[in-house]
Amino acid sequence: MHTSYQGAAPGRRNSLMDNVIRWVDSEARAAPGGAGPGAKDRINWVRCLPFILVHAGCAGVLWTGWSPVAVAVCIALFWMRMFAITAFYHRYFSHRSFKANRTWQFVFAVLGNTAAQRGPLWWASHHRRHHRYSDGDGDIHSPLKRGFFRSHLGWFMTEEGFRTDYSVISDLARYPELRFLNRFDVLVPVLFACLVYGIGAATAALWPESGTSGWQMLVWGFFISTVVLFHATFTIKSLGHLWGSRRFETRDQSRNNMLLALLTLGEGWHNNHHRFALSARQGFYWWEIDITYLLLKLMRSLGIIRDLNPVPSRILEEGRAIAGTGGAACETA
Repeated sequence: MHTSYQGAAPGRRNSLMDNVIRWVDSEARAAPGGAGPGAKDRINWVRCLPFILVHAGCAGVLWTGWSPVAVAVCIALFWMRMFAITAFYHRYFSHRSFKANRTWQFVFAVLGNTAAQRGPLWWASHHRRHHRYSDGDGDIHSPLKRGFFRSHLGWFMTEEGFRTDYSVISDLARYPELRFLNRFDVLVPVLFACLVYGIGAATAALWPESGTSGWQMLVWGFFISTVVLFHATFTIKSLGHLWGSRRFETRDQSRNNMLLALLTLGEGWHNNHHRFALSARQGFYWWEIDITYLLLKLMRSLGIIRDLNPVPSRILEEGRAIAGTGGAACETA
């Protein structure tokens, strides 16, 4: 399935060289020994240095300034990649809520990978485990069990968070092209950053009055856009279990939140999602805005995807009955 790096001396797990190698090859393994109890739950600051540097890259705006063109590209790339995460990484790879051929599946994986949220198999494996153990002891990003910081971002900065659990994604792991993207998950983001820089440089050369440049476009179109995308996505794991209303009595504390739904193109209907995760639609009712689902319907009409899983009528009726009697529909936090 994947290879292991064994170049480090025994007893030097998480050494500098081990972690540098894993910046490029995320499937590499540190040499065994020397970890100590609880090591898998400790934040590995060296391993997550690229994540920190992406945040630091936002400070480049102090030198590059801004332009309407660069800000517009930043916003456009935020929404494009948010859709790639919500529609492809989440609803397709994690839940298989619609179907596509193998070519489009690879395209979806590449588009999702531009968000720099690691590979499609890693993303799907952790999300499937989240649904299996949601807000229980096995949920490594439950805000109820682990606190806000760990649920928002600390969880994937640990050794346990870095690991891809192939046992829960056997349906996806049989595709070598997806395993490649998952193993070398830094490749697409780096190429994407280079593309954004190139667009800025070309715009400056062909349209100098735009006021932009390659470096300015890189800062706004990649660094700032990516960081905002990071934290918008993370709110579903943190705030999505703390803030909002609960229509359905699920075994976790997932909540519906319209503001988060608008921010994440429909993912904020999180209590709905935990009631029936296999649906391609998370805004179960017409007044629950789910832009991702509307775009998926457009893709279906174009023949790109097919067989969007519907919300079962029994669950829709269940939700209407609860709303009609007050009950959980009125429970908020």
